[in-house]
Amino acid sequence: MYAIVKTGGKQVKVEVGQAIYVEKLDVEAGGKVVFDEVVLVGGESTKVGTPLVEGATVEGTVEKQGKQKKVVTYKYKPKKDSHRKQGHRQPYTKVMIEAINA
Repeated sequence: MYAIVKTGGKQVKVEVGQAIYVEKLDVEAGGKVVFDEVVLVGGESTKVGTPLVEGATVEGTVEKQGKQKKVVTYKYKPKKDSHRKQGHRQPYTKVMIEAINA
């Protein structure tokens, strides 16, 4: 059984026992999280939402909060003595999927 949930402006396909990385959620490590925006539930019979599946939820446990690897941007203008270096680390939340309730 699998489901497609909306979180952080993205859609993610999840299965029970799978670990997913999503945009940062405001939940401590070890806390429970429930995704109630379920777009599709698949398995023996497929349920497609219009736009969401009624009464379907996905439950998970937050394993950790973290930051991705640093992405460095460097802007340079030749002959102008101008350059700019900027770094960015995107925060994420690692969630272990425990149940799909359809």
